[in-house]
Amino acid sequence: MGSFIGGSAPAMARQVCDGFTLLSQATLKRLDLGQMRTLEFEIDKRLRETRSEPVDLEDQAGLTRRNRRLSRIEGAIRVLRHTVQLKQSGRL
Repeated sequence: MGSFIGGSAPAMARQVCDGFTLLSQATLKRLDLGQMRTLEFEIDKRLRETRSEPVDLEDQAGLTRRNRRLSRIEGAIRVLRHTVQLKQSGRL
């Protein structure tokens, strides 16, 4: 059983969503399934928060930042879910 980068699942989710930490199978390998599920919940919560933030449609730079953040979060969720599947099947 490993530990979260940043000390807790919410802290790691914040780092991933802000772009300071990239998720890969190597970084997730040391976490167990329960920790991965907790991290997935926290990242999914950040995704909902980001989508619910109001954005000015005239602010092109703001739209770009928001879209990059959404893309980063969705990519992290995709990697996390794939790693969970591999770990459940015993291939990781």
